[in-house]
Amino acid sequence: MPTPTEHKMTAEEYFKTPETNKHVELRDGVLIEFEAPSEVHQDMILGIASEIRRFIKANNGSCKPMISPFDVKLDDYNVVQPDVMVICDSDKMDGKRCYGAPDWCIEVLSTNRRDDLVEKLALYSKFGVREYWIVDPKNSKVLVYFFEKSDFPNIYTFDTAIPVGIYDGKLNICINDLI
Repeated sequence: MPTPTEHKMTAEEYFKTPETNKHVELRDGVLIEFEAPSEVHQDMILGIASEIRRFIKANNGSCKPMISPFDVKLDDYNVVQPDVMVICDSDKMDGKRCYGAPDWCIEVLSTNRRDDLVEKLALYSKFGVREYWIVDPKNSKVLVYFFEKSDFPNIYTFDTAIPVGIYDGKLNICINDLI
């Protein structure tokens, strides 16, 4: 975190920085760079996003699934790139990024475990994400936070059909079926 005398980068400054192929986010005015994701990480993201997209299309839904890298501006000092996100308010999108919290964010744990388990959990809860999944390949578990009902997670195994809260359980995702 910056000291009081250091400059905090704003989201507007972040958006003007040259694009790279690196995963970079802005947190409390500080740039954070992440390692490239593993093959398992990418397989999970692709499988989950594909299942969500299939469900939305089959039900003529208006929500839009997106995958990282895609910027989400939470406020002037926080820009994140969830692994998978679902945005139901098209007015939040401008073709380049999302302004405001997605309805549903999914993070697949890798080397940045604390970031997803603590930092992003706090950000997503604070800024109004309705549902947050933390997929843990190492332990074959998924922590599901449905903030509209509770601040505590439900914990599922990869072989369980997990009900999606924002869809009132009409969509169930079994991670083992996707990988």
